[in-house]
Amino acid sequence: MKLMELKNIRGVGIHLTWEDGHEGDYSYDYLRGSCQCAACVDEWTGEVLIKKESIPKDIHPERIEAVGLYAIQVFWSDGHSTGIYSFDLLRKICPCESCMGK
Repeated sequence: MKLMELKNIRGVGIHLTWEDGHEGDYSYDYLRGSCQCAACVDEWTGEVLIKKESIPKDIHPERIEAVGLYAIQVFWSDGHSTGIYSFDLLRKICPCESCMGK
């Protein structure tokens, strides 16, 4: 799925618009908790290593960069920056009401 637009809504989250017109709002803490890197998810067991309660309440991106034409990398205010969020992952974890109801 192709991402058409990304808006960083400071203090709130990231708004994504997809090529099919679908839109989703991803809060910063939801995105940080959804990181799939090896420091956040055990590569062998799939166990989530990052605990929701360990994510700072004021978490926010210091910057967001494109990774090719398939992902974004978020440099978080807690110093974490090793996670890459593929567009496929972002669409799969879309927190909107219609996607969460699937």
